[in-house]
Amino acid sequence: MKDQKVKQCGVWMDTKHATILGRENEVDGDFIILAKEESAGHESNSNEKTGNNAEKGGLQKFFKNIAAHMQNVDEIHITGTGVAQEQFIKFLASTPQFKNVKAEESTSNKMSDTALIEYITSKMN
Repeated sequence: MKDQKVKQCGVWMDTKHATILGRENEVDGDFIILAKEESAGHESNSNEKTGNNAEKGGLQKFFKNIAAHMQNVDEIHITGTGVAQEQFIKFLASTPQFKNVKAEESTSNKMSDTALIEYITSKMN
């Protein structure tokens, strides 16, 4: 696929924050920050089932907000802390628009925007 023009994106995420990167001219150029998303979080509930459902619903909304910045993407590299990136890859695979996206993941600590751009560039080239 390296010979063809592919639309690439990168995401750093945890369960509360996400930084979405894409190419300046969609399929070429340097990576730039397209958006930053934050999870709305959830309020505590006295009922455990209700609390779990609210948390799952909030996470799905968070994932949808991230995916909205990645229209027609062919390849994505997702990095971050915890298991959020694994859950996001499963979300993408279950979404018809993203089911054929080549997704890779890695684990990394929070980094500056400049360091993130350099990191994603090294992973996507």
